[in-house]
Amino acid sequence: MKLLVTGANGFLGSYVVLDALRQGHTVRAMVRPAVDIATLGWPTSDRLEVVRADLRSKNGLTDMVRGVDSAIHLAAAKSGDVYTQYAGTVVATENLLAAMTEAGVRRMVAISSFSVYDNMRASPLAAVDEQTPIEKDGLDRDAYAHTKLVQEQLIRDHAAAQKWSLVVIRPGMIWGKDNLLNAWIGMSGGSRFWIRTGAWARIPLTYVENCAEAIVMAASSKGAQGETFNIVDDAAPTQRQFTRMVLRRVAPRRIVVPVSYTLLRLTAGSIALVNKHILGNRARVPSLLVPSRLAARGRPLTYSNKKIKTVLGWKPRYTLEQGLDRSLSTNLPSSSVDSCVTDRSPTSQPATA
Repeated sequence: MKLLVTGANGFLGSYVVLDALRQGHTVRAMVRPAVDIATLGWPTSDRLEVVRADLRSKNGLTDMVRGVDSAIHLAAAKSGDVYTQYAGTVVATENLLAAMTEAGVRRMVAISSFSVYDNMRASPLAAVDEQTPIEKDGLDRDAYAHTKLVQEQLIRDHAAAQKWSLVVIRPGMIWGKDNLLNAWIGMSGGSRFWIRTGAWARIPLTYVENCAEAIVMAASSKGAQGETFNIVDDAAPTQRQFTRMVLRRVAPRRIVVPVSYTLLRLTAGSIALVNKHILGNRARVPSLLVPSRLAARGRPLTYSNKKIKTVLGWKPRYTLEQGLDRSLSTNLPSSSVDSCVTDRSPTSQPATA
Protein backbone atom coordinates (compact mmCIF):
# COMPACT_ATOMS: atom_id res chain seq x y z
CA MET A 1 0.00 0.00 0.00
CA LYS A 2 0.95 3.63 -0.37
CA LEU A 3 0.46 5.28 3.00
CA LEU A 4 0.29 8.95 3.88
CA VAL A 5 1.61 9.60 7.40
CA THR A 6 0.76 13.00 8.87
CA GLY A 7 2.75 14.23 11.85
CA ALA A 8 5.60 12.10 10.53
CA ASN A 9 8.25 14.23 12.22
CA GLY A 10 6.73 13.62 15.67
CA PHE A 11 7.93 11.09 18.23
CA LEU A 12 5.44 8.36 17.24
CA GLY A 13 5.18 9.43 13.61
CA SER A 14 8.88 8.94 12.89
CA TYR A 15 8.60 5.32 14.07
CA VAL A 16 5.40 4.73 12.10
CA VAL A 17 7.29 5.73 8.96
CA LEU A 18 10.09 3.30 9.82
CA ASP A 19 7.71 0.43 10.53
CA ALA A 20 5.64 1.05 7.39
CA LEU A 21 8.82 0.75 5.34
CA ARG A 22 9.80 -2.37 7.29
CA GLN A 23 6.41 -3.93 6.50
CA GLY A 24 6.94 -3.27 2.78
CA HIS A 25 4.71 -0.23 2.22
CA THR A 26 5.45 2.91 0.24
CA VAL A 27 5.28 5.98 2.46
CA ARG A 28 4.52 9.64 1.84
CA ALA A 29 5.66 11.30 5.07
CA MET A 30 4.11 14.70 5.80
CA VAL A 31 6.33 16.86 8.00
CA ARG A 32 6.34 20.46 9.16
CA PRO A 33 7.87 22.94 6.73
CA ALA A 34 10.95 23.76 8.80
CA VAL A 35 11.87 20.21 9.89
CA ASP A 36 15.38 18.93 9.13
CA ILE A 37 14.60 15.41 7.95
CA ALA A 38 18.22 14.33 8.44
CA THR A 39 17.52 14.35 12.19
CA LEU A 40 14.69 11.83 11.93
CA GLY A 41 16.82 8.77 11.32
CA TRP A 42 14.89 7.43 8.34
CA PRO A 43 16.67 4.97 6.02
CA THR A 44 17.53 5.52 2.40
CA SER A 45 14.63 4.15 0.36
CA ASP A 46 12.98 4.80 -2.98
CA ARG A 47 9.70 3.92 -1.19
CA LEU A 48 9.91 7.04 1.01
CA GLU A 49 8.74 10.46 -0.14
CA VAL A 50 8.74 13.50 2.15
CA VAL A 51 6.23 16.33 1.70
CA ARG A 52 6.18 19.51 3.75
CA ALA A 53 2.89 21.04 4.86
CA ASP A 54 1.20 23.14 7.50
CA LEU A 55 -2.12 21.36 7.97
CA ARG A 56 -3.69 24.52 9.32
CA SER A 57 -3.67 25.77 5.74
CA LYS A 58 -5.52 24.13 2.83
CA ASN A 59 -2.96 25.32 0.28
CA GLY A 60 -1.67 22.41 -1.79
CA LEU A 61 -3.04 19.72 0.52
CA THR A 62 -5.14 17.96 -2.10
CA ASP A 63 -2.11 17.42 -4.34
CA MET A 64 -0.09 16.13 -1.40
CA VAL A 65 -2.81 13.62 -0.53
CA ARG A 66 -3.69 12.47 -4.05
CA GLY A 67 -2.53 9.01 -5.04
CA VAL A 68 -2.24 7.36 -1.61
CA ASP A 69 -4.27 4.32 -0.59
CA SER A 70 -4.75 5.29 3.04
CA ALA A 71 -3.88 8.05 5.50
CA ILE A 72 -2.45 7.48 8.98
CA HIS A 73 -3.38 10.69 10.75
CA LEU A 74 -1.10 11.45 13.70
CA ALA A 75 -0.73 15.23 13.45
CA ALA A 76 -2.06 17.07 16.51
CA ALA A 77 -1.10 19.94 18.78
CA LYS A 78 -0.03 18.80 22.24
CA SER A 79 0.70 22.11 23.95
CA GLY A 80 -0.60 25.66 24.13
CA ASP A 81 -4.00 26.97 25.13
CA VAL A 82 -7.27 25.54 23.86
CA TYR A 83 -7.30 27.85 20.83
CA THR A 84 -3.78 26.87 19.77
CA GLN A 85 -4.54 23.18 20.20
CA TYR A 86 -7.88 23.52 18.42
CA ALA A 87 -6.14 25.02 15.39
CA GLY A 88 -3.37 22.41 15.38
CA THR A 89 -5.67 19.44 15.94
CA VAL A 90 -9.26 20.15 14.87
CA VAL A 91 -8.78 22.72 12.10
CA ALA A 92 -5.84 20.71 10.77
CA THR A 93 -8.02 17.61 10.68
CA GLU A 94 -10.86 19.44 8.92
CA ASN A 95 -8.43 20.52 6.21
CA LEU A 96 -7.03 17.01 5.82
CA LEU A 97 -10.51 15.47 5.56
CA ALA A 98 -11.48 18.00 2.87
CA ALA A 99 -8.29 17.29 0.91
CA MET A 100 -8.81 13.52 1.14
CA THR A 101 -12.40 13.87 -0.05
CA GLU A 102 -11.36 15.97 -3.03
CA ALA A 103 -8.51 13.60 -3.86
CA GLY A 104 -10.70 10.49 -3.60
CA VAL A 105 -8.81 8.89 -0.69
CA ARG A 106 -11.31 6.83 1.31
CA ARG A 107 -9.28 5.05 3.98
CA MET A 108 -7.94 6.46 7.25
CA VAL A 109 -6.33 5.28 10.45
CA ALA A 110 -7.02 8.04 12.97
CA ILE A 111 -4.78 8.20 16.02
CA SER A 112 -6.78 9.25 19.06
CA SER A 113 -5.64 8.92 22.67
CA PHE A 114 -6.37 7.38 26.06
CA SER A 115 -7.07 10.97 27.11
CA VAL A 116 -10.61 10.60 25.72
CA TYR A 117 -11.53 8.08 28.44
CA ASP A 118 -13.42 9.28 31.49
CA ASN A 119 -11.18 7.95 34.24
CA MET A 120 -13.58 9.25 36.89
CA ARG A 121 -16.31 6.91 35.59
CA ALA A 122 -14.09 3.97 34.63
CA SER A 123 -14.73 0.96 36.83
CA PRO A 124 -11.77 -0.20 38.94
CA LEU A 125 -13.29 -3.69 38.80
CA ALA A 126 -13.06 -3.98 34.99
CA ALA A 127 -10.12 -3.36 32.69
CA VAL A 128 -10.22 -0.18 30.62
CA ASP A 129 -11.08 -1.28 27.08
CA GLU A 130 -12.76 0.10 23.98
CA GLN A 131 -16.16 0.11 25.73
CA THR A 132 -15.05 2.25 28.67
CA PRO A 133 -17.01 5.55 28.88
CA ILE A 134 -15.34 8.55 27.27
CA GLU A 135 -15.32 12.17 28.48
CA LYS A 136 -18.31 14.35 27.56
CA ASP A 137 -16.24 17.29 26.34
CA GLY A 138 -12.93 17.15 28.24
CA LEU A 139 -12.80 20.89 28.97
CA ASP A 140 -12.86 20.31 32.74
CA ARG A 141 -9.75 18.23 32.27
CA ASP A 142 -7.48 20.01 29.77
CA ALA A 143 -7.27 21.38 26.24
CA TYR A 144 -5.64 18.23 24.87
CA ALA A 145 -8.43 15.92 26.03
CA HIS A 146 -11.04 18.33 24.67
CA THR A 147 -9.49 18.72 21.23
CA LYS A 148 -8.82 14.97 20.86
CA LEU A 149 -12.48 14.27 21.66
CA VAL A 150 -13.62 16.83 19.09
CA GLN A 151 -11.14 15.51 16.54
CA GLU A 152 -12.20 11.89 16.97
CA GLN A 153 -15.91 12.70 16.61
CA LEU A 154 -15.23 14.93 13.60
CA ILE A 155 -13.42 12.10 11.85
CA ARG A 156 -16.11 9.54 12.72
CA ASP A 157 -18.89 11.79 11.42
CA HIS A 158 -17.06 12.59 8.18
CA ALA A 159 -16.11 8.95 7.54
CA ALA A 160 -19.71 7.83 8.09
CA ALA A 161 -21.07 10.50 5.77
CA GLN A 162 -18.53 9.68 3.04
CA LYS A 163 -18.73 5.90 3.63
CA TRP A 164 -14.99 5.68 4.24
CA SER A 165 -13.07 2.81 5.75
CA LEU A 166 -11.99 4.09 9.18
CA VAL A 167 -9.93 2.64 12.01
CA VAL A 168 -9.58 4.57 15.27
CA ILE A 169 -6.52 3.88 17.41
CA ARG A 170 -6.26 4.92 21.05
CA PRO A 171 -2.71 4.40 22.36
CA GLY A 172 -1.89 4.43 26.05
CA MET A 173 1.27 6.08 27.39
CA ILE A 174 3.70 6.01 24.47
CA TRP A 175 7.28 5.87 25.65
CA GLY A 176 10.74 5.23 24.24
CA LYS A 177 14.01 6.93 23.43
CA ASP A 178 14.11 10.46 24.93
CA ASN A 179 10.53 9.95 26.19
CA LEU A 180 10.84 7.86 29.33
CA LEU A 181 9.25 10.12 31.94
CA ASN A 182 6.14 12.27 31.61
CA ALA A 183 3.20 13.66 33.53
CA TRP A 184 1.52 10.25 33.70
CA ILE A 185 4.02 9.16 36.34
CA GLY A 186 4.90 12.44 38.03
CA MET A 187 6.76 15.66 37.41
CA SER A 188 10.30 16.93 37.34
CA GLY A 189 11.66 18.61 40.45
CA GLY A 190 14.73 19.90 38.65
CA SER A 191 17.80 17.88 37.78
CA ARG A 192 17.99 16.22 41.20
CA PHE A 193 14.42 15.22 42.02
CA TRP A 194 11.45 13.40 40.49
CA ILE A 195 8.08 13.99 42.16
CA ARG A 196 6.06 10.79 41.91
CA THR A 197 2.35 11.49 42.18
CA GLY A 198 1.23 7.93 42.72
CA ALA A 199 2.66 4.56 43.61
CA TRP A 200 0.29 1.68 42.95
CA ALA A 201 -1.60 2.84 39.87
CA ARG A 202 -0.69 0.78 36.82
CA ILE A 203 0.46 2.57 33.68
CA PRO A 204 -1.02 1.68 30.26
CA LEU A 205 2.40 1.59 28.63
CA THR A 206 2.97 1.08 24.94
CA TYR A 207 6.58 1.09 23.77
CA VAL A 208 6.81 3.32 20.69
CA GLU A 209 8.03 0.61 18.30
CA ASN A 210 5.28 -1.76 19.44
CA CYS A 211 2.70 0.99 19.00
CA ALA A 212 3.97 1.91 15.53
CA GLU A 213 3.79 -1.69 14.36
CA ALA A 214 0.17 -2.01 15.53
CA ILE A 215 -0.82 1.19 13.72
CA VAL A 216 0.68 0.03 10.42
CA MET A 217 -0.98 -3.37 10.79
CA ALA A 218 -4.33 -1.62 11.28
CA ALA A 219 -3.80 0.37 8.09
CA SER A 220 -3.47 -2.75 5.93
CA SER A 221 -5.85 -5.18 7.68
CA LYS A 222 -9.33 -5.70 6.23
CA GLY A 223 -10.46 -6.98 9.63
CA ALA A 224 -9.63 -3.64 11.23
CA GLN A 225 -12.09 -1.63 9.12
CA GLY A 226 -14.70 0.14 11.22
CA GLU A 227 -13.05 -0.85 14.50
CA THR A 228 -11.60 1.04 17.46
CA PHE A 229 -8.52 -0.36 19.15
CA ASN A 230 -6.67 0.42 22.34
CA ILE A 231 -2.92 -0.12 22.13
CA VAL A 232 -1.22 -1.13 25.36
CA ASP A 233 1.59 -3.61 25.89
CA ASP A 234 1.28 -6.74 28.00
CA ALA A 235 3.35 -5.27 30.82
CA ALA A 236 1.55 -2.66 32.93
CA PRO A 237 3.91 -1.85 35.81
CA THR A 238 2.90 0.40 38.66
CA GLN A 239 4.15 3.97 38.70
CA ARG A 240 6.53 3.01 41.46
CA GLN A 241 7.97 0.08 39.51
CA PHE A 242 8.40 1.94 36.22
CA THR A 243 9.91 5.04 37.81
CA ARG A 244 12.43 2.88 39.64
CA MET A 245 13.31 0.94 36.47
CA VAL A 246 13.90 4.14 34.50
CA LEU A 247 15.75 6.18 37.10
CA ARG A 248 18.25 3.47 37.92
CA ARG A 249 19.28 3.42 34.24
CA VAL A 250 19.72 7.15 33.60
CA ALA A 251 22.17 9.77 34.80
CA PRO A 252 22.28 11.90 36.78
CA ARG A 253 20.45 9.84 39.37
CA ARG A 254 17.37 11.56 40.75
CA ILE A 255 15.87 11.34 44.19
CA VAL A 256 12.23 10.24 44.11
CA VAL A 257 9.89 12.37 46.20
CA PRO A 258 6.65 10.39 46.67
CA VAL A 259 3.34 12.19 47.08
CA SER A 260 0.30 10.23 48.23
CA TYR A 261 -2.39 9.88 45.56
CA THR A 262 -5.03 9.57 48.26
CA LEU A 263 -3.93 12.87 49.80
CA LEU A 264 -3.90 14.55 46.39
CA ARG A 265 -7.37 13.17 45.59
CA LEU A 266 -8.87 14.46 48.84
CA THR A 267 -7.21 17.85 48.40
CA ALA A 268 -8.32 18.12 44.77
CA GLY A 269 -11.90 17.20 45.67
CA SER A 270 -12.05 19.83 48.41
CA ILE A 271 -10.62 22.53 46.15
CA ALA A 272 -13.08 21.61 43.38
CA LEU A 273 -16.04 22.01 45.76
CA VAL A 274 -14.85 25.40 46.98
CA ASN A 275 -14.12 26.56 43.44
CA LYS A 276 -17.55 25.48 42.19
CA HIS A 277 -19.83 26.60 45.01
CA ILE A 278 -17.99 29.64 46.37
CA LEU A 279 -15.76 30.95 43.58
CA GLY A 280 -18.00 30.08 40.61
CA ASN A 281 -15.22 28.02 38.97
CA ARG A 282 -13.21 31.21 38.45
CA ALA A 283 -10.10 30.08 40.33
CA ARG A 284 -7.16 28.81 38.30
CA VAL A 285 -6.19 25.54 39.92
CA PRO A 286 -2.87 23.72 39.37
CA SER A 287 -3.36 20.81 36.99
CA LEU A 288 -2.39 18.25 39.60
CA LEU A 289 -5.31 19.40 41.78
CA VAL A 290 -8.01 19.13 39.11
CA PRO A 291 -9.87 15.87 39.96
CA SER A 292 -10.32 14.67 36.36
CA ARG A 293 -6.66 15.33 35.49
CA LEU A 294 -5.49 13.67 38.67
CA ALA A 295 -7.65 10.62 38.00
CA ALA A 296 -6.16 10.34 34.51
CA ARG A 297 -2.68 10.25 36.03
CA GLY A 298 -3.08 8.14 39.12
CA ARG A 299 -6.40 6.34 39.59
CA PRO A 300 -5.72 2.62 40.11
CA LEU A 301 -7.08 0.93 36.99
CA THR A 302 -6.17 -2.01 34.76
CA TYR A 303 -6.02 -2.07 30.97
CA SER A 304 -6.87 -4.56 28.21
CA ASN A 305 -5.27 -5.20 24.81
CA LYS A 306 -7.44 -8.24 24.10
CA LYS A 307 -9.32 -6.76 21.13
CA ILE A 308 -6.31 -5.74 19.03
CA LYS A 309 -4.67 -9.09 19.71
CA THR A 310 -7.79 -10.98 18.68
CA VAL A 311 -8.69 -8.96 15.59
CA LEU A 312 -5.24 -8.09 14.21
CA GLY A 313 -3.13 -10.86 15.71
CA TRP A 314 -0.83 -8.16 17.11
CA LYS A 315 1.42 -8.78 20.04
CA PRO A 316 4.14 -6.52 21.45
CA ARG A 317 7.41 -7.13 19.62
CA TYR A 318 9.51 -5.84 22.51
CA THR A 319 9.16 -6.50 26.24
CA LEU A 320 9.40 -3.78 28.85
CA GLU A 321 13.04 -4.59 29.57
CA GLN A 322 13.90 -4.71 25.87
CA GLY A 323 12.18 -1.39 25.32
CA LEU A 324 14.22 0.19 28.10
CA ASP A 325 17.45 -1.19 26.64
CA ARG A 326 16.55 0.09 23.18
CA SER A 327 15.51 3.47 24.55
CA LEU A 328 18.95 3.97 26.06
CA SER A 329 20.76 2.81 22.94
CA THR A 330 22.50 5.40 20.77
CA ASN A 331 21.43 3.60 17.57
CA LEU A 332 17.68 4.27 17.38
CA PRO A 333 16.39 5.18 14.86
CA SER A 334 19.22 3.60 12.91
CA SER A 335 19.91 5.04 9.47
CA SER A 336 20.10 8.55 8.07
CA VAL A 337 18.16 10.03 5.19
CA ASP A 338 20.07 11.00 2.08
CA SER A 339 19.33 12.29 -1.38
CA CYS A 340 17.53 9.12 -2.45
CA VAL A 341 14.54 10.29 -0.40
CA THR A 342 12.23 12.58 -2.39
CA ASP A 343 11.65 15.83 -0.48
CA ARG A 344 8.94 18.13 -1.82
CA SER A 345 9.58 21.45 -0.06
CA PRO A 346 7.21 24.41 -0.10
CA THR A 347 8.25 27.87 -1.08
CA SER A 348 7.06 29.30 2.25
CA GLN A 349 8.37 28.26 5.65
CA PRO A 350 5.73 28.77 8.37
CA ALA A 351 5.92 25.84 10.78
CA THR A 352 3.55 23.73 12.89
CA ALA A 353 1.02 21.20 11.79
